[in-house]
Amino acid sequence: MTLWFNEDMLRFTPRSFLILLPVIFFAQACAPQAASTPFRPPTQAAPTSILATTTPVPQLFTPVPTPTITATIPAVCTNNLSFIDDITMDDGTSVTPGTSMDKQWLVQNSGSCNWDSTYRLKWIGGDPMGAATEQSLYPARAGTQATLRIIFSAPAGEGLYESAWQAVDPDGNVFGDLVFIKIVVTP
Repeated sequence: MTLWFNEDMLRFTPRSFLILLPVIFFAQACAPQAASTPFRPPTQAAPTSILATTTPVPQLFTPVPTPTITATIPAVCTNNLSFIDDITMDDGTSVTPGTSMDKQWLVQNSGSCNWDSTYRLKWIGGDPMGAATEQSLYPARAGTQATLRIIFSAPAGEGLYESAWQAVDPDGNVFGDLVFIKIVVTP
């Protein structure tokens, strides 16, 4: 069978496609067909060893690099406390025996460590004047101001009394300026 085409037929339009479609199918149907392979059921063969092939196996995924974990050592901070002012009870205030005294100091956390609940204020010397010898240090971020407060009780005897206190870090190291109270007990 011979097919003839002219120039108009070489221009492809949807209409020309519809005209050529039966011709294409007809030509395909007339082509010689390959002989079919008869079905042969599988036979059970003795196991054989598997030989390694030299054909490379295609890689199905792209390996992702394992992240490298580097330990960072936290920067060591420094502790410091700077006394700013007495908020209550100036030095040398006269009180009567047994008077309850609310002493407050304005201080600054002038170190680079933040004070948390593990920081304390510890009695260093003088008379503790009825206060527990260890007190909580008010939590404060580095560079901020804080108010320290201790409730004292004036001693029963007349005289000049002083009580000195200092900040203590979680490891028991004292640091910073001393804060203290000085009173005169009079009848």
